[in-house]
Amino acid sequence: MLDFDLYSPTRFVFGLDRENEVGKWVRAVGGSRVLIHYGGGSVVRSGLLDRVVRSLNDAGLWSIQLGGVKPNPRDSLVYTGIDLCRRENIDLVLGIGGGSALDSAKAIALGVCYDGDFWDLYSGIAAPQKRLLLGTIVTLPATGSEGSNSSVVLRESEKIKRGLRSDLNRPDFSIINPALTYTLPAWQIACGSADIIAHVFERYFSNTPDVELTDRLCEAVIRTVVEMAGTSLNNPQDCGSRSNLMWASTVAHNGSLGVGRQEDWSSHALEHGIGGMYDTAHGAGLAALTPAWLQRLLPHDPSRVAQLAVRVFDVPMDYNNPQSTAKAGIRKLVHFYQSLGLPTALRELGVNQRDLPELAGKVKLKADGTLGFYYPLTSAEILSLYERAFDWSLDQLD
Repeated sequence: MLDFDLYSPTRFVFGLDRENEVGKWVRAVGGSRVLIHYGGGSVVRSGLLDRVVRSLNDAGLWSIQLGGVKPNPRDSLVYTGIDLCRRENIDLVLGIGGGSALDSAKAIALGVCYDGDFWDLYSGIAAPQKRLLLGTIVTLPATGSEGSNSSVVLRESEKIKRGLRSDLNRPDFSIINPALTYTLPAWQIACGSADIIAHVFERYFSNTPDVELTDRLCEAVIRTVVEMAGTSLNNPQDCGSRSNLMWASTVAHNGSLGVGRQEDWSSHALEHGIGGMYDTAHGAGLAALTPAWLQRLLPHDPSRVAQLAVRVFDVPMDYNNPQSTAKAGIRKLVHFYQSLGLPTALRELGVNQRDLPELAGKVKLKADGTLGFYYPLTSAEILSLYERAFDWSLDQLD
């Protein structure tokens, strides 16, 4: 296990109807003038926006609204939010919705406090030094943005997605009410489940030895998602399964599963190119990439994929042939994705095979020209992986 620092200052306010306390928590962190930032009409139709405004008013707080966040949040709306916050002397940004609304709120909170173009922070030209106060009300179990140090934004002019990691991205408070997910379409729950699992995979596939505790924690989160997703879809108002999915989303990306171990982050970088070019749902893109990605990682350390298969999917261990065990685990994961209606190949997303070289060229590489840490991928291997993922099928495991 490696030395580590874990900083997680977010207050998590979990439970039914807890959004009605938002005014109290804004006051508790010192906010007074609030930008309410959200996505589409569901926040309005469900009455959530009205409840939030009422709570803020009851607490004597001033607020203004900026809706319109889309999946794969756009830089154009971030610029609008930054200008609005400066003009209205906003001191707290409140993101309401799924990961896109929360990531956009983070970008605004950082951008207001940066003198240059906020994109400098996402492209690595500059590092953030401060932000406005930040709160979230999350309505989708998926990205874990309510507790993470990361934010991802789409640069519309270039059709590229870039992420920014900074402890400043961790909200001051996050409100999590499982009941807010009851009316979500099944597709969003399916995509969210794939996103949660991918966040865990980025930590789980590590070369760091002596990380048994975090291995077990990672496996518990994945197993919980696999067990709860079907129940949640079959009974959308089952509070128990929705609660477990919501907390799994938070735990998967709040940093606790990655302590003391080197993380990978190659599958997310591969998906960002697809999401940027095709505007696909992030979780769907990850599901379409993951089987080919796991197959590519398999020769590096068959025992790690086999461990996942045994501990999460109850595959019997074949000690004479760990690759066989590992492949059986990949098959079970693929069957799980397919049971949720998720794609397991890029062609199912509508990706054009002619675009694969361009996609490979958009992937953000490390300084040494490779991607990831578990098994660093070269540019040629990235293109090869996209090509494998394009028409991937279970037959490739035979």
